[in-house]
Amino acid sequence: MKLVLASSNAGKLAELRDLLGEAFELHAQSEFGVVDAEETGLSFVENAILKARHAARATGLPALGDDSGLCVDALHGAPGLYSARYAGVHGDSEANIDKLLRKLDGVADDARSARFVCVLALVRHADDPMPLIAEGVWEGHILHARQGANGFGYDPVFFSPAHGCSAAELPADAKNRDSHRGLALVKLRERLL
Repeated sequence: MKLVLASSNAGKLAELRDLLGEAFELHAQSEFGVVDAEETGLSFVENAILKARHAARATGLPALGDDSGLCVDALHGAPGLYSARYAGVHGDSEANIDKLLRKLDGVADDARSARFVCVLALVRHADDPMPLIAEGVWEGHILHARQGANGFGYDPVFFSPAHGCSAAELPADAKNRDSHRGLALVKLRERLL
């Protein structure tokens, strides 16, 4: 099945290609000259659907929208929907992490709980009245400093208690299997099959 990913994020594309396997041929929307949709939704679900519809409309292909982010309890769920542009510039991971660590300066370890959230929305066509929706949540907490060199985004400061290390210290196969995106994709595949 040929799908267009409603994102130009190379990290998401690589993760999702690994997770989808050979049954799906996933292409970034940028391969078709499609720019990112405006994220005007008030939830991860709304934004995932907006992105998927935008890519499907522009390409004529079924589209997979992914809206994900980091929700930190001590910050009342921030950066949340604004995770990719938390520091003001979309996709500046280093600046986003720096701002997050500044906001959590002085916050005790037991109050640094957080979770990665991912919502996937698959539309068969732009006006699909029944998008397939799948959600994944990965619980953890925020470290005081970066650890590890793998992954992308907030991975270096997100500690996974189940693994005993940061997301950036995990091998790709473990992260892909157990992450918020991996969990959402397992649910989506089940619904597709």
